[in-house]
Amino acid sequence: MTLELELRGITRRFPGVVANDRIDLDVRKGEIHALMGENGAGKSTLMSILYGLLHPDEGEIWVRGERQHFSSPNDAIAAGLGMVFQSFKLFPSLTVAENVVYGREPTRGRRLARASAERQVTELAQRYGLAVDATARVEDLPVGVLQRVEIVKALYREASVLILDEPTAVLTPQESEALFEVLRALARDGRTIIFITHKLKEVMAMSDRVTVLRDGRAVARFVTAQTSPAEITRAMTGRDVTPRVTPPAQPPGEPVLRCRGLRIEGEHGRPVVDDATFEVRAGEIVGIAGVAGNGQAELIEAITGLRSVAAGTVEIAGRDVAGGSVADRRASGLSYIPEDRHAVGTAGAADTAANLALGHHRRPPLLRRGLLQPQAVKEHASTLIDRFQIKVSGPETRVGTLSGGNLQKVVVAREMSHGAPLLIAEQPTRGVDVGAIEFIHAEVTACRDRGGAVLLVSAELSEILSLSGRILIMFEGRIVAELGAAEADEATLGLLMAGASPEMVSRHGR
Repeated sequence: MTLELELRGITRRFPGVVANDRIDLDVRKGEIHALMGENGAGKSTLMSILYGLLHPDEGEIWVRGERQHFSSPNDAIAAGLGMVFQSFKLFPSLTVAENVVYGREPTRGRRLARASAERQVTELAQRYGLAVDATARVEDLPVGVLQRVEIVKALYREASVLILDEPTAVLTPQESEALFEVLRALARDGRTIIFITHKLKEVMAMSDRVTVLRDGRAVARFVTAQTSPAEITRAMTGRDVTPRVTPPAQPPGEPVLRCRGLRIEGEHGRPVVDDATFEVRAGEIVGIAGVAGNGQAELIEAITGLRSVAAGTVEIAGRDVAGGSVADRRASGLSYIPEDRHAVGTAGAADTAANLALGHHRRPPLLRRGLLQPQAVKEHASTLIDRFQIKVSGPETRVGTLSGGNLQKVVVAREMSHGAPLLIAEQPTRGVDVGAIEFIHAEVTACRDRGGAVLLVSAELSEILSLSGRILIMFEGRIVAELGAAEADEATLGLLMAGASPEMVSRHGR
């Protein structure tokens, strides 16, 4: 097959670390090529170099047989490359069409030819099965549609190579499958796809070939049809990874979290969560399953104090905190791994040490006589960096420069080092590698075994099924069913998440 692009000997150094070390990569025209590696292995750095966001210290980029020197993304776009980032690069106040044509607008005189722009965007989206409304305002769209907008934007700029960084990290299973159909259609049309992912299941289902990075080097290359998840995992981590979740050693204790009759209102006073009643006991993990947009996010925001409660109670360790602040809930014994590690979980401009201290900073040894102790903060950070295997040059590194997976490790390390009686874990393994998933699962079950109560929300049904002792299913803002771990499977959960009643599921024998 014809080579679409080659990277030869790409090296990129940052202070204290070699992010890319003489990496060679070749990608063929019309193929779907997966780029894998642990968090901090150098994947995003390599793709940023390919897209002109970073410049290599050494090495060459070749596109369709011609050597390229990209000084900016504009040069990469001119060479036929397009990139869809984890954090979308869109203007919320503009429409879909305005975002897509921005910088290359069709004009009538000196004004935007709006009808022409909307027609071109609609035709392009329909050609590849990308369901988007060209007239919709971006700020009103769900995340799955935003990703389609980014792909349409790249195609509008005539990208023959499409780079996707963790494309399914923020998508539901249904949205992910719809994306895969789009990518397959693009490949059939002769486009070349490079995608970064940590999900082995996606790699085996989607890709033609796989390149694996470890510690900044390309250590393995596979034809997907001739390899296995175990072989790819060994190449990524240098060891066999076999996630094991042990059952609890003893039955659950007293309730730590109690929610009674919770009603949470959205726009125009309509309930987004209605009459949610449940409890999580000491020494158990309770999972919440549901298609995104069915009230899970709002429920967690209400429990953690990020959203007000219209009716009902929230008790943590016997104390009603429904009207209290986030700090009140922290003081009552709450730790929280939020879904959005950027906007909610971390302060991007602050260093790693400060982020790891948040929530601990009002108590000794980090605080003495009302003053933060810088050396204690640094030592605390160093301990957590080692324990949670965060790939960072040091505690003084700004977290905004970390890879998505390592940023997630910062949040997990901070929240799970509290020893708090209640842990709310919302998408705790989103965007992290298989080795980190194994580690985080072990930490969650260790929290349970210490007597902690864990409320787990995850879009990965396999994660819900493997960790949870009980599973709550949400549909249209209500908890419609509760299943024990022994009676749950993906098919059963999928039916209930789609609105089937428990009686209907039972009649069909699950």
